[in-house]
Amino acid sequence: MFGRLFGRNAERPAADPYVLPVPRRQKNGMYTLRALGDARVLALIEAADAGDWDAVKAALAPFDLGRDHAVLGELAELDGVQDWIVRAVEEDKEHRATALLISGARHISWGWEARTAERAVNVTQDQWRVFHERLEIAEEHLLEAAELRPEWVTPWRHLLTSGRGMSLGPAVNEARRDAALRRDPLDTEAHIEWLSQLQPRWGGEPGQALAFAQQAFARAPHGHRLGCVIAMAYIEEWVESDRGDYLVTSEIQAQLREAADHSILHPAYVWRPGWQQDFNMFAMALSLAEERHTVRRVFQTLDGAYTPWPWSFFAEPEKQFARRHRRA
Repeated sequence: MFGRLFGRNAERPAADPYVLPVPRRQKNGMYTLRALGDARVLALIEAADAGDWDAVKAALAPFDLGRDHAVLGELAELDGVQDWIVRAVEEDKEHRATALLISGARHISWGWEARTAERAVNVTQDQWRVFHERLEIAEEHLLEAAELRPEWVTPWRHLLTSGRGMSLGPAVNEARRDAALRRDPLDTEAHIEWLSQLQPRWGGEPGQALAFAQQAFARAPHGHRLGCVIAMAYIEEWVESDRGDYLVTSEIQAQLREAADHSILHPAYVWRPGWQQDFNMFAMALSLAEERHTVRRVFQTLDGAYTPWPWSFFAEPEKQFARRHRRA
């Protein structure tokens, strides 16, 4: 099982009874990761898909939704959650904070579905209206969840997303970033969300995001996944650049190698559900930089496991993953 999941050269974790079997692969040897590769997450998704709130609460027992961004993200991306979660918010007083958190995260994803990934000039007035209506609900629910459970970091990470979408301005978004990092100074998702905020397309200055990522990485302990901020910072730099070979320098290759060795390839790295997304971030960044050695180890460990993000920056993300996987 683990030979297939983690690759021959990876530091393998102890046997995990919850690991999902690898599904049938496509002809190019890849497969799309489902339910974070974890049977417990699959049970949660199935309960949410059925609109069974009691079963959702039971399936959430192994997880801390106030800190587990990956599990919350699975619910946020699931179509149909919006049809029943508001009722849970209104009716279940005991678990109101959890329902508010799920609802807020889902309404942000649902809002972006209405807006689409088009450039702002191509978004219609009706799309903007629906986008803002859904983000306003998200804001209300996430702020209440944060008030009810002040130790949670996940509401603040999602409030960064909604704040960016609603153009609430630097003061509000900086306060939300600080609120997230007070709760967990090493929270990877909050750092990655702030990287997006610092991009020129969202009002940041060139080089600002990369400097933030490098400062954060300098604080990261060995084996901590915060090293992923370096991979994402360079992916974002590539997105902002008009040159496809922007990352192809020996200096950037060396920085990416160091970040991978310090984080995902370090023996202290924690193999949590959804670890494959961390490896996909490095796989994309290293391949964009045309690095030839560490990228091979990363793709071998993935062993064909594809996560749509961050490859969705490409027009044909699956083809790009498959092509770069073959090349590595």
